[in-house]
Amino acid sequence: MRKNVRIVVVSVLILVFAIVPLVADHDSAVKAGASGGSLTDSLNTLLNKDPILSGGLAGISVRSADNGKIFYEHIGNTRLRPASNLKLFTAASALSVLGENYKFSTEVLMDGKIKGHELQGNVYLRGKGDVTLLEKDLDNLAKNLKQKGIYTIQGSLISDDSWYDKERYSLDLPWSDEMEYYGAGISALTLSPNEDYDAGTVILTIVPASAAGKQASVTVTPKNDYVKVVNKAKTSAAGGKSNISYKRDHGSNTITVEGTIPAKASAVKEWAAVWNPTGYTRNVFKQSLKEQGIKLTGSEKDGTAPKTAKVLAVHKSMSMSDLFVPFMKLSNNTHAETLVKEMGKKKKGEGSWKKGLEVINGELPKFGVNTKTMVMRDGSGVSHVDLVTANEVTNLLYHIQDEEWFSSYLHSLPVAGASDRMTGGTLRNRMKTAPLKGNIIAKTGSISTVSSLSGYVKTKSGKKLIFSILLNNLIDDSKGKEVEDKAAAILANQ
Repeated sequence: MRKNVRIVVVSVLILVFAIVPLVADHDSAVKAGASGGSLTDSLNTLLNKDPILSGGLAGISVRSADNGKIFYEHIGNTRLRPASNLKLFTAASALSVLGENYKFSTEVLMDGKIKGHELQGNVYLRGKGDVTLLEKDLDNLAKNLKQKGIYTIQGSLISDDSWYDKERYSLDLPWSDEMEYYGAGISALTLSPNEDYDAGTVILTIVPASAAGKQASVTVTPKNDYVKVVNKAKTSAAGGKSNISYKRDHGSNTITVEGTIPAKASAVKEWAAVWNPTGYTRNVFKQSLKEQGIKLTGSEKDGTAPKTAKVLAVHKSMSMSDLFVPFMKLSNNTHAETLVKEMGKKKKGEGSWKKGLEVINGELPKFGVNTKTMVMRDGSGVSHVDLVTANEVTNLLYHIQDEEWFSSYLHSLPVAGASDRMTGGTLRNRMKTAPLKGNIIAKTGSISTVSSLSGYVKTKSGKKLIFSILLNNLIDDSKGKEVEDKAAAILANQ
């Protein structure tokens, strides 16, 4: 008799588990059901049936922006790789620690004296973490020296990046990413080639010749003699497709450009990371001095300005609130890692990943984040060891709404379907139609096998929801965006 009872109980349990959707645990289904079946059923159907997710993991969390109540979750407490959604945590910490009005500086100093039109001594270019430094800013620093009557420097030009430590790459950066713009080395003295502010990179512009078979031309921006280009690019017949690639070997600043570009085709632009951003910035400043007619008699090298050195000129960066636009809209990795080091420098006196991450782990609990659920190895999310839960992402996004700097944070997030580069950011070519366009404000993320999207959504009914979608173990991570957009559409249509 007892055996028959056990059989009946087991049969009932099997039936119950067969009815519960495979993509939602019991607690998730209860929480989701509390808000009505439409949202729950639609998301469950998407997760169950979309072939892109076959064999993968989908962590999803949806909660009210008004009271923080979870409406829906699927493996919401399972740690997953966040890719650039990790920047949401870095950004909140940076605004809290450094503030909206924080600025970075770049200084020119001397260790000698000025006699007549001659500076007798060394000149130091000292960086303090400004990732927005441009060639024109170095030009202005050189002009400032000229305005002081300096026409000759009887000494060396020395680059000083001692504001941070000497570690250029975060712990888990893949070796293959070193030459890519998103994997550029981190230095307190660095330079961006344009107003996307990809610090530590140069822009390679490849232009076809007038006829097929001839060598294409390659120019480097900004102009410098620190980076050497080996040009193997050829012009192909008009009407074809460009097939340009480049390579920079580890420890080298020789960049080889190969492939073909059709005659009459538009120029191809590639962003290449340099080896040692410090020396690169110094070299461009040397060009600025030359253009101002200032003669340098000594060599150029790395070093540290003595404490007795006198400041001759200072350039201040844009404020943190303005920096956050290119940082978050364009998902800039070098900005994230620099902010980690800057937080370490400010709070613990050491500009390193170790100290910066310690600061972040001490700051996040102020926003209700349980850091014991996380593994944070860098500030950008480029590491495949970084781990967060979808519920903790939405938890962060809920609590920071009360912070005085939240408007700057929200303004920095990409806006779905907004065509302007510095508004739509990485979402400018996604979700271009109603009700998604303009109503999804969220951070994107992508590394190999991972895609993510987390942020805020205004629904058709006027409600404001917070969501996080972390997709892992995808065969094709680019396809993950399709799933995210479908899920966002379900939310926006509520």
